[in-house]
Parts: sequence; C-alpha cells; structure tokens
Amino acid sequence: MPSYKPVNAVIRGLDVLMAVNRLRDRASVGEVHRETGLDKATIVRMLETLIHAGFVFHDPGRQVYAVTGKALLLCAGYDRHRTFGHVVAPIMADFRKRIGWPSDVAIFDQDAMLVVETSREAGPMLVNRHPGYRAPLLASSLGLAYVAHCDEPTRQAILDTQAALPGPWNDVARNPDLARRTFAQIRTRGFAAMHPEYSRLEYDNRVSTVGVPILAGTRVLAAINVLYLKTALSREQAVAELLPGLKETAGRIARDLHAR
Repeated sequence: MPSYKPVNAVIRGLDVLMAVNRLRDRASVGEVHRETGLDKATIVRMLETLIHAGFVFHDPGRQVYAVTGKALLLCAGYDRHRTFGHVVAPIMADFRKRIGWPSDVAIFDQDAMLVVETSREAGPMLVNRHPGYRAPLLASSLGLAYVAHCDEPTRQAILDTQAALPGPWNDVARNPDLARRTFAQIRTRGFAAMHPEYSRLEYDNRVSTVGVPILAGTRVLAAINVLYLKTALSREQAVAELLPGLKETAGRIARDLHAR
C-alpha cells in the first residue's frame, strides 16, 4: 500500500504531457481536452507548467503544443521493448512481404499497448506509427486481443483502471456484462477488431485492424495486428484472407521468444 495519497496535480500534468505526445502536430487545448477529459483551464495550467519545465513548447501561429527533445529523457532508462523488437522485426518483415499489409507488435504497458515493432512504411495509407507508440487498450485490436487472454484478476484490474478514462471504447470497462460478452466473443472467434469510433477519430474511418494474442501456452506475452483499408477489404474478407497468416506469425514469434 502507498504511504501517501497520489498527488493529483502530478497525475494531471502527466496525462496532459502524454496527450500532447500522442496528438503530435494537432495538440490544441481542445484536442487535449478530448483526449484527457480534463477541463480546459486545468489543461492550460498544466501546459504552462510543462513549458516552464522544458518538456513542451507552444506554436502561437497554429495554437498547438508539442513535446520538446527533453521528453526523451523520460524513456532513456526503458529498454524492455528492445528484446521484443529484435526478435519480431524479421518475422514481421516476412509477413508483410507475404500479405502486403502492415502489422504492429505491442506489449502491455500498464494503461496502453506499447508498440515495440512495426512493418508500417511511408506511403499513401497515411497510417505511419513508430515503435514507442501507445495504443489504447480497449480501442485497438492489439489491446482487446491482449486483455481478452489475460487471467481473470489481471483483466479485472485493467478494466477497473480503464473505467475511469474517457472515450466510448472504455464503456465496456464500465459494464461488467458487456465486458464478459465482449472478451468471450474475442476468445471464441480468435481475433479482435479495432473499435469503430477509434477508426473514425484516428484514421478518418479508412483503416481497421485484426489483432491476435501472442501466447506462450495459456500466458499472453504480447499482441500482433494487421492493418487494412476498408475500401479494399470488408471485415469478413479481412478475416478470411489475413487471419490465418496472422495467427501463424503470432505462433512463430512466440516460439522465437521462447527460444531466446
């Protein structure tokens, strides 16, 4: 048990910093409000504090905020993702050559899925992500596939945390019956899909994903997805064409991780 109550102002400041980092070049006060649910006066106060500390700067011409290079110091000691990245990179490159669509591999990181490797490339899909991107747990197929295959106590702890966060995809965490049905369905059908509202907000409703867990026996290690354009494939076509190879790739990654 903690010795002291959490300092809420610090938590709010970190929430704002993470939102600015996620939003990149569109981090206006309004967008940060949408991401965090904090009132705008609090957001402005936190942004000014972060500017004073050197972690954020303000672009007055566009009225947006962005993180500075100093923010890199916050992850300088974190290298767990590198082990996964070294193992999965060649496997993912091979998978992309076979199917033509990009993929991400992510590991659980407390309140999000941390992308450790991606086969996305610059191009017309406009879905570039880099290792280090944190995908929402209950909005992304990565997170939903992972949470569905956690043991029950771990899953409930995750849902308890997500229930307090904004976003329509977190409604499942606030409804125990819906959560049971949702995660049972994911396990039964063998895959998770991106939440439609997340697709709309992040990808202008042009992109969706299919995601599966990376399992060592019954223990979930990580998750892998494959992205596709909705104009090219329907959900049913994506599952039929991409899921078998995705599951095979997940199994290959699991075996290689175990061999290490």
